[in-house]
Amino acid sequence: MNDPLAKKSPGSSLPLRHPDQRVGVFIDTQNLYHSARSLFNSNVNYKNLVEGAVGNRKLMRAFAYVIKSDTTDESKFFEALTDLGIETRVKDLQIFYSGEKKADWDVGIAMDIVRLSEKIDTVVLVSGDGDFLEVLRYVKSRGIRAEVMAFKKTTSAKLLEETDDFIDLGGEGGKFLIPQGKSARMNSNNGAPVHRPTTTNRPAPTNRPTSASRPAAANRPTIIRPAVQRPASKAPPRSRWMPRKNMPE
Repeated sequence: MNDPLAKKSPGSSLPLRHPDQRVGVFIDTQNLYHSARSLFNSNVNYKNLVEGAVGNRKLMRAFAYVIKSDTTDESKFFEALTDLGIETRVKDLQIFYSGEKKADWDVGIAMDIVRLSEKIDTVVLVSGDGDFLEVLRYVKSRGIRAEVMAFKKTTSAKLLEETDDFIDLGGEGGKFLIPQGKSARMNSNNGAPVHRPTTTNRPAPTNRPTSASRPAAANRPTIIRPAVQRPASKAPPRSRWMPRKNMPE
């Protein structure tokens, strides 16, 4: 790439970072959660994530985009993000008549990046979703650095080609992960929040009883109904017509 801002440090393959750079961080929590669980059976360490995204630069704004769960109290997770300097954007889960659940922040994330692009020097997109390719191209066309943090195995190849700098969240010795067995709603060692978002696009379960819950036929009580005595039908009355005898001709 011929981006003049993507100069390399001597002896390093990473683009140069300047302390005076103003940084905006945009975190797609749904994308990170599913990638971390499927690849490493772990959760994301947001504390180390923000530190890795900003480095020695100036953090202007950091946003985490969350789908509000319909069953879980996530207030502790939101509070922990606030303590880390991360602002939360929350969207309610949509449940359709068919039982399908849907919610995503793709458009919202892209719009926040565009709105904030006039006040920052570097965009750090924390997602591997290829749908953000065009918004990265847009900010680069305006002379803004476009960096990506995500799990490389689940990151769009096009996104990797477009970014000025990429950090693999699955690398660096698990620095950005919290093993599932050690996870709680709050990590007691370093205060890193753990998020378990709502799973979308799954039909709601039906309440049909299983065969195991139905009583066996042999154990069902037998209902005896008394016989109904119907009155015997009466024979039709005999005709009283008799042939007339000895009738004069």
